[in-house]
Amino acid sequence: MAMTIHVDIVSAEEEIFSGPAEMVFAPAIMGDVGIMPRHAPLLTALKPGEVRIQNGDEEQFIYVSGGMLEVQPHVITVLADTAVRAKDLDEAAALEAKQIAEKALKDKRTDIDYARAQAELAEAIAQLQTIQRIKKNRR
Repeated sequence: MAMTIHVDIVSAEEEIFSGPAEMVFAPAIMGDVGIMPRHAPLLTALKPGEVRIQNGDEEQFIYVSGGMLEVQPHVITVLADTAVRAKDLDEAAALEAKQIAEKALKDKRTDIDYARAQAELAEAIAQLQTIQRIKKNRR
């Protein structure tokens, strides 16, 4: 039996996942990280993307819009701004959000909040990438 680490993923609304994992991948702000049991302590911000939890042959994908990742030798905690199981993501809504953000960035008016539009575009792209990865893994 492989060693495991306990993982908790929570958002402001609810607990999304709580259970064991052999390996966890997360979108840290400075690049993706892979975490195994007994990892050195770590605290980092997360960017929009997917948290992938591996336990044996089972994989779970959870989209996070950002937040914090805390790693202790026997526990991983993800405090996400928003967290959604990848299978529950709405592809049509993500595509629409992407188009709206792209349109806002192309608009040359000065009353546009470019930082917000860029953040919304990054979130929509991360959601679409997560959806595509889920579709690819189902084949």
